[in-house]
Amino acid sequence: MKKVLSLLLVAVMLVASVAMFTACGDEPGAPVTEADADFKVGFIFLHDENSTYDKNFLDAANAATQALGLTADQVMIKTNIPETAECYEAAADLVDSGCDLVFADSFGHEDFMIQAAKEFPEVLFCHATGTKAHTENVPNFYNAFASIYEGRFLAGVAAGLKLNEMIESGKITAEQAKIGYVGAYPYAEVKSGYTSFYLGARYICPSATMDVKYTNSWFDIAAEKEMANALIADGCVLISQHADSEGAPKACEEAGVPNVAYNLDTRDWGPNTALISSKINWQPYFEHIIVAAKEGKEITQDFCGGLEEGVVMTLGLNDAVAAEGTAEKLEEIKAKLIAGEIKVFDTATFTVDGKTLDSYMADVDSDAAFTPDTEVISDGYFHESEFRSAPYFDIVIDGITEK
Repeated sequence: MKKVLSLLLVAVMLVASVAMFTACGDEPGAPVTEADADFKVGFIFLHDENSTYDKNFLDAANAATQALGLTADQVMIKTNIPETAECYEAAADLVDSGCDLVFADSFGHEDFMIQAAKEFPEVLFCHATGTKAHTENVPNFYNAFASIYEGRFLAGVAAGLKLNEMIESGKITAEQAKIGYVGAYPYAEVKSGYTSFYLGARYICPSATMDVKYTNSWFDIAAEKEMANALIADGCVLISQHADSEGAPKACEEAGVPNVAYNLDTRDWGPNTALISSKINWQPYFEHIIVAAKEGKEITQDFCGGLEEGVVMTLGLNDAVAAEGTAEKLEEIKAKLIAGEIKVFDTATFTVDGKTLDSYMADVDSDAAFTPDTEVISDGYFHESEFRSAPYFDIVIDGITEK
């Protein structure tokens, strides 16, 4: 009888041990459980859901925290936080509210996040689009971005197919295949994006050219619409953008001009003109940093995911606007990008002032003077986002005109 009772006791203890192991979330990616009830994460966003850029982050934050089982009390979100000392104050407030992990989404937030990271070494601080994590050596500060140039290139392929369709139908001539691009600022992030988009378009439509206009704002509905209209008036037959409102898509819908967007599916704004969008899917990154923070594991210092990891993607392909065969062509090119058979910034595919680049010193280790410090061309291509996550391609190539 004693032997039976002993065996039963051992069995009960084993069941309890398994339950405890599961509850502690020791398996990689395990959902947050009651054992983590005191864990909190805070998010700082430049704008709110009215900005396509920030809405993309907000949606990913909500999806990631829900997938990991965090409660509403464990997630704190601050929106409309400018790129000023107000960002530091927001970060400090989140720490005071018990956050173990704080994330901010805009380039100009970086110095304030570093300030907070130095002041609160027990808290982890993550920042999107920044450049300094790999040089500041602050152990609780991390940068993240994505190889969005892959998604931009794919969106460009869709645009090139549309341009070819317009040429073949006689709507435009090959010489009239001019793209307009609404950019926010003349930063490397924007130039890298518009260049990869243009190279994708020209991969399919070799006669394509592109004009770029800047709004000097990340989010300005009126200015973005005005720039799009100005580009259309100047003969641009397709518009894309790196700007964060519905301004350009709505201008295109009113003018009947195809539009390629960024971050969100814009078919509701332009059912007759929205062609496709590219976006960074931040959910995998948010899940990575939350699981790492709650389990005491390493966060990737300079995270950069791509197509293969599902961090970069296209969305909103509009069959009513896209050229026939676009979906199939995108799958073909996507596979080649993942396999490395196509390099977006292959130096054989573009020139600068009529010459092929065989060397370029980029500002990778950023300083106030933007001093070039790193050779980024080798093996026949520009190694974008391989030396740090944030883009540093800041060249205006032939075929693109900044207005």
